Amino acid sequence: MASIIHFADLRAGLKENLHDKLERLLDAAGLAGVVGHGDLIAIKLHFGERGGHAYLRPTFVRRVVDRVRALGGKPYLTDSSTLYPGERKEAVSALGCAIENGFAYAVVNAPLVMCDGLRGHSARRVAIPGEILQNVDIGLEILEADTLVVLSHFKCHELTGFGGALKNLGMGCSSRTGKLEQHSNVAPVVSAKHCTACGACLKACAHEAIDFGSGKACIIAERCTGCGRCITVCEPQAVRVQWNEQTPLVMKKMAEYACGAVSGKAGKLLFVNFVTQVSPACDCYGYSDAPIVPDLGILASTDPVALDQACADLVIAARGLPDTAMVHGHEPGGDKFRGVHPEIDWEIQLAHAEKLGLGSRQYQLIRMEPKSGTW
Repeated sequence: MASIIHFADLRAGLKENLHDKLERLLDAAGLAGVVGHGDLIAIKLHFGERGGHAYLRPTFVRRVVDRVRALGGKPYLTDSSTLYPGERKEAVSALGCAIENGFAYAVVNAPLVMCDGLRGHSARRVAIPGEILQNVDIGLEILEADTLVVLSHFKCHELTGFGGALKNLGMGCSSRTGKLEQHSNVAPVVSAKHCTACGACLKACAHEAIDFGSGKACIIAERCTGCGRCITVCEPQAVRVQWNEQTPLVMKKMAEYACGAVSGKAGKLLFVNFVTQVSPACDCYGYSDAPIVPDLGILASTDPVALDQACADLVIAARGLPDTAMVHGHEPGGDKFRGVHPEIDWEIQLAHAEKLGLGSRQYQLIRMEPKSGTW
């Protein structure tokens, strides 16, 4: 059965600006049906990296927050720590980065909560009917929310072809352990050149998997459980992830993690994708490259699979912009994602998510009509 996707283009006028149009889109997509009075509403988004600019504009997020409040919900904005060392590797740095990027309470009218706690380990294992995984590690503040509203910046991605609602669920709602499980199938390694033998990793490891017999830290792979704590505490960034998982498996694991993120929330989910500033790479970088297509619109649905499929189809149908990272596929109908990342079969994430029962790749696109006299 085809899922319903509501689509708002970016036309606006004196009688309806784009923020008002977004609110009308939320209502059309059924926000009122997933927000109960007094519900704790997790609004999942990507807070953006310091130096980037393609992440969602805080003023749009504020309109979502205000609409949730008007319906009686209690919203909070949430994201998770990164697996790799950097600006957002733990909650203090990540929330500071979020505030610098405009997500302060005074702007968004909601508190900021890291869904995986202070160091990325506040999580619970969730049983799923996966093909590869039977249990996944999801942030507690996602699992304990009454309702999940997922706001995603739709863009290209170097591992999955594109990143949309599914990636925001699977990668964005997992703990550090979960991220490591999706990206790697082996223990982290230590760069002896960068290790200062400070002992921070030894103190952080709960599994006696770190040895200092050589004078430098060494991870004993047989004992390592992949929790990632050593990565977090290593200030010289000597402990490093082995990014060795094949991209098809990354996408399948990501889809299976998405199943865990929505666990127990049937009828309490809404997904909104912003197909704007469609950049060539993830928002986790400290820069945002030129968009590969014009801004296309905002889409919303209760089905994340159909939503991502519809966004991908819109991007492919568009005419590509010149002088960007896209090397081929500029013509309408050309595969823009393979034009940037030619080796990535991005359809794997959609096919696997559909197979798992997360949604349908078949959809009906309902375009919002402009308000009478808007322009």
